[in-house]
Amino acid sequence: MDAGGRVPARRGVLGVVAGGVGLVVLTAVLVPLRGEVSLAGVTLLYLVPVLGAAVAGGVWSALLAAVAADLVVNFAFVAPYRTLAVDDPGNVLVLVVYLLVAGTVAGAVDVAARHRSTAVRRGVESRLLARISAAPAAAGALPDLLEQVRVTYGLRSVALLRGEEPLTRVGAAQAHPPDLTVRAGPGLRLAAWGRPVGVEERGTLTRLAAAAARLHEHQRLADEAARARELAEIDRLRAALLDAVGHDLRTPLAGIKAAVSSLRQPDVDWAPHDRAELLATVEESADRLIAVVENLLSLSRLRAGVLSAVVRPIALDAVVAEAIIHQADRHRIAFEVPDDLPLALADPGLLERVVANLMANAVAASPSDRQVRVTGDHAADGSLRLHVVDHGPGLAAADRDRMFEPFQRLHDHGGGLGLGLAIARGFTEAMGGSLTPAETPGGGLTMTVTVPAATRADRSAYP
Repeated sequence: MDAGGRVPARRGVLGVVAGGVGLVVLTAVLVPLRGEVSLAGVTLLYLVPVLGAAVAGGVWSALLAAVAADLVVNFAFVAPYRTLAVDDPGNVLVLVVYLLVAGTVAGAVDVAARHRSTAVRRGVESRLLARISAAPAAAGALPDLLEQVRVTYGLRSVALLRGEEPLTRVGAAQAHPPDLTVRAGPGLRLAAWGRPVGVEERGTLTRLAAAAARLHEHQRLADEAARARELAEIDRLRAALLDAVGHDLRTPLAGIKAAVSSLRQPDVDWAPHDRAELLATVEESADRLIAVVENLLSLSRLRAGVLSAVVRPIALDAVVAEAIIHQADRHRIAFEVPDDLPLALADPGLLERVVANLMANAVAASPSDRQVRVTGDHAADGSLRLHVVDHGPGLAAADRDRMFEPFQRLHDHGGGLGLGLAIARGFTEAMGGSLTPAETPGGGLTMTVTVPAATRADRSAYP
C-alpha cells in the first residue's frame, strides 16, 4: 500500500497473478485426489490462494480469487463434474459458505494490512517530524526535508512556493497544476505533484509544510545573522585598516616630504653629510612605504584565496641565511640551523618572507642585550621545523590565537600594521605547513614553522 493506504495498480495485478497461479497449482494437485478428499477439506485448501491474493494484491484481488476458487471447486469437485450444475443442495450450501468465508478472510487480511501500513506510515511520519525538529537550520536542510517528503509519499516533485514562485524544489519541474497544495505559513504553500492525496495524508503534509516554513524562516534568519557578522567584521577590519594605515603611511610620507622640501630650499647650501642624511631619510621612509604596501597586497591575496605557492625541495639553512642578510639588526640574530637537515618542500620566496617577519618581530620584542635564536630540527613525524626564539615579555596563552588576526598589535613593539603574523601564518599554510607559538623556557615566545620534508620523488622532479 502507498502512504494513503491505497493499493497501487501494479500490486493489484500481482495479487491477481498470485491468486491465479495458486488456483492452477492447487487444482492440478487435488483433482487426482478428489475421491479421497472431502469437499469440506477441498474448500479449506482453496482458502490458501485467496489468502495469497489478499496479501499480495489487497481485498479486490482476494475477492476475485475467491469467486474464481468457488467456480473451480464447483466445476472440478462437485458432482456432476466439469459442469457448474449442483445435484446436492448441501453442496450448494458449502459453496455459498465458502464464498462468504473467503470474502471475510480477504477483508480481514486487507484490514490488517491497512492497519499495518497505517502504523508504518505514522511511524515514518513521526520519525520524519522528529528529525525535522532536531535538525539544525543549516544550508541544504530545507531541500533535504522536501526530498524526504517526496520519497516518503511517492511523489514526483515537491516545492515550497511563495505565491507562484518556487523558493525550493526537489524533483523535476511539472507543467501541470499540483495535485496537492497546503498552506505552510504566511504567504507560503507546499505544493506536490505525482498522485492524489488522501485526507489523512493531507493532515500530515500540512504539519510537514509548517515545519518546512519554519525551517525556511530559520535559514533566512541564519543567513541574515551571518551577513550581519560578515558586515561587522568588514567594518572592524576597515576601521583597523584606516587607523593603522593612517599612522603607517602618514609617518614615512611626512619624512619624505620634510626631507625633499629641505633639499629643494634654494637659499640653503647643504653640506655633503647633511645631504646624505636627508637622502637616507627619504630612502628609509620609501622602504617603509613599500613594506606597508607589500603587506597589504599580501593580505588581500590571502583573503581572496589567490595566493600561489610554488613548492620545491629547498635547503632550510639557505633560506634562513638569505632572510637574515636583509635584516637591519642581523647582528642580534644567532643562526643555528644545521646544514645537514633534509631538504624541505616549500616555496623559497614565501618561506623567506615568513622567517623574515618572525625574526623582525622577535628582535623588536627582545631586550637589546639578548639575541634572537633561529634553530632547525627534524620532527618525529618526518616534517622539518624552524624555531624563532625570543626572550621578550612573551604572550598569554589566551592571546596566542588572536595574535594571528590582521591589525593586531599586541605589546606594540615599534608600530607596524600588525599584519606580519597574519601574513606569516597564511603563507605557511599555503605551502602546506603550520605556524604555532609556544612559551620560551625562561620567558619569551618561540614561533615554530613546520613544513613537509621533500621525498625522493620530489627531489627527482627538481634536479
